[in-house]
Amino acid sequence: MSTLRELLEDYLVTRRALGFKLRSIGAGLWTFVAFMEAGQTNYITTERALAWAKQSTSVRPERWARRLSYVRGFARYCSAIDARTEVPPVELLPFSYRRPTPYFFTDNDIQRLLQAALQWPAKQYFEAQTLYCLFGLLSVSGLRICEALGLTLEDVDLEEGILSIHSSKFGKSRLIPLHETTAKVLADYTERRAQLPGIHQVSHFFVNPYGARLSYDTVHDSFQHLSEAVGLGARTDGRRPHLHDLRHRFALLTLLHWYRDGQDVERRLPVLSAYLGHVEVSSTYWYLSAWPELLGAAKARLEQRWEHTS
Repeated sequence: MSTLRELLEDYLVTRRALGFKLRSIGAGLWTFVAFMEAGQTNYITTERALAWAKQSTSVRPERWARRLSYVRGFARYCSAIDARTEVPPVELLPFSYRRPTPYFFTDNDIQRLLQAALQWPAKQYFEAQTLYCLFGLLSVSGLRICEALGLTLEDVDLEEGILSIHSSKFGKSRLIPLHETTAKVLADYTERRAQLPGIHQVSHFFVNPYGARLSYDTVHDSFQHLSEAVGLGARTDGRRPHLHDLRHRFALLTLLHWYRDGQDVERRLPVLSAYLGHVEVSSTYWYLSAWPELLGAAKARLEQRWEHTS
């Protein structure tokens, strides 16, 4: 009989072969297996799965439900191999998930954030240039942070002004055209990057001052520090700016420009969806939150139609 650890290895290999990344889920399931091993339990039970899911009392109930859902998927796989396996019922830890309201960055917010990046401590001049370039790219391209950090030199074609995104979320790949001003900033960064010792051995585009691939943790911590430094603190609901909100801003501005240009927004939504790397247009609708300027543009379009039909 295979152990839970062996079953998990097979489960992750199978799911990833189907195109699922399973980064956070995989890490969570390894923690679950360690929890089961510590309790000397070699098959999944609903009681033990529930105990693991509710281990932390400092998180909200939806986090418990999410952790239990990780185990539920794994348990379904195990049940085909080990008949003793119990699959936790779906109705356990019910909750109604609500996507968090994004933080709306104004043009002024972006300018202050980028200027703060350039003013990073003098001894970290290259890191300042890297953060400036990265945050600027995220704000004008709609890239996910993992996509930007995963870019290699071969993915960045500055002559044609195109970024190549390979096997991103859900295994999708796409091309991202760049404005000439963005390409110019990336070209300047490339020249500075080339001056780092031993950098020719590193394929990733965004690197740290030591010539190694720039890590997500470094970027996340720097973003939070800079956001607080320029006064982009938590809103009244407690939510702070996130890197993903830069992607959200890009989507909203794209729609706003389409409205102002008089374009058919509904017909163009699939274009935005493909550009963002979404599998379905429905995934793009979350980005269309109630932003005052966007609602104003939609209201003006509706009033204009009424005038023509009345």
